[in-house]
Amino acid sequence: MINMEEWRHVFKLDPDKEISDEHLDKICESGTDAIIVGGTSGVSFDNTIDLLARVRRYLIPCILEVSNVQAVVPGFDYYLVPIVLNAEKSEWIFQRHVEGLMEYGSLVKWNEVATEGYIILNPEAEAARLTGAKTSLDTEEIKAYGRLADQMLKLPIVYLEYSGAYGDPEIVRQLKSVLHQARLFYGGGIRSADQAQEMSNWADTVVVGNVIYEDIGQALKTVAAVKGS
Repeated sequence: MINMEEWRHVFKLDPDKEISDEHLDKICESGTDAIIVGGTSGVSFDNTIDLLARVRRYLIPCILEVSNVQAVVPGFDYYLVPIVLNAEKSEWIFQRHVEGLMEYGSLVKWNEVATEGYIILNPEAEAARLTGAKTSLDTEEIKAYGRLADQMLKLPIVYLEYSGAYGDPEIVRQLKSVLHQARLFYGGGIRSADQAQEMSNWADTVVVGNVIYEDIGQALKTVAAVKGS
């Protein structure tokens, strides 16, 4: 049974990026709370199922973040479905979801699915360009998106995404202050234990991704930094 309320730290692995068996072993045995598999581009059924099979050798919960309906693979412990709240390309808010449900809706096990309300704030991020995200938001706008996700849509997760850039801890704090029930995920630009610990002061769950492929030693240090805070 997946309990996201217990997640403080998770690693995100991209199926389109190479990771050695040695480094994967260190990630899966690091003490992190879960592994999320997901990426913006280059994600296919084949590379997703291959990564799932490799992670399945470990006891760690393995979750698929669905960004491409054609790459949905059965066998994950749980599935996260993002809605990009500040997307200016409307298909990334609901249209893609409706298309997927028209084809596969009858097969979905809804007790294994949670929806994430994404707020993307790095204009250089691939996800921002893909979705046309309006990233030039002031703090009050960001808080309004948080309230939309939390109180109006009742989403279980609000995901503040900087994707490759380190965000502003004060924005994370301000966003957290308006959330009543949603869990706040933070992801983006964490490349050291200090950064991970700083974001964990406000985010419920810290997501660490790119540094896995840049500096495995620094990636591993983020686990204790977050879970010890």
